[in-house]
Order: sequence, then C-alpha cells, then structure tokens
Amino acid sequence: QVQLVESGGGLVQPGGSLRLSCIASGSDFSMNHMGWYRQAPGKERSFVAAINSDNSTRYTYSVKGRFTIARANTKNTVYLQMTSLKPEDTSMYYCNVLGMSVGGSYSAAASWGQGTQVTVSS
Repeated sequence: QVQLVESGGGLVQPGGSLRLSCIASGSDFSMNHMGWYRQAPGKERSFVAAINSDNSTRYTYSVKGRFTIARANTKNTVYLQMTSLKPEDTSMYYCNVLGMSVGGSYSAAASWGQGTQVTVSS
C-alpha cells in the first residue's frame, strides 16, 4: 500500500505562491501516474492536476496557467507549484496515485494521506 505524505501548505495572501510536496513510498513511483486533489469545507474532493509516468500533465480549468505539477522520480516526490493564488483556492490539498481508464479518465487510489491545508486570505 502506498504511503503519501503531503507538505508545504500555509497561509498566503491573494496573488501569492506556494509549493506543495508529496512523498510517496511503497510503490514503483516512476511507473505511477500521480495527481493532486483538493477539498474545501462542505464540498467534495475534486481533481486539480495530474502528471503521468511519461511526464505529460493535465489540469482542471480553474488552475491552468497558475499551477504547475512536476515530479522527481529519484525522490519519489510530486510537486504542485501554485502561483497567483486566489481565495477560492483555499482547500485541503491531497496527492494520490492515479489509475487511468482506456478513455483517459483518472481515478484515485482508495487510500489518502493527511493532506496539507492551503489558505488564501488577506
């Protein structure tokens, strides 16, 4: 079972930046598609970004051009660089291993880490 540890969250002003990190252990990291999700209070967890094993990426529309996902296979780590942050980006952020269907849609593994809180507020 993959162990996931997210870090890097915090309180930032609108327009600011943060870089989230997620260390994954217990799997062949380089072979995995990895993704970031977020969940705001009272809302369902939603997809933010994904990076495939071939380093191709995908983003939800609301973060395109502001967030960048990257991976360091030698460190078993996936990153989420967030810039031009908005109050609506306030959420708990989670990473996970992703499966991909034949049609190209992602599904997250059943087990989640503890997440890291991002709060965007003046």
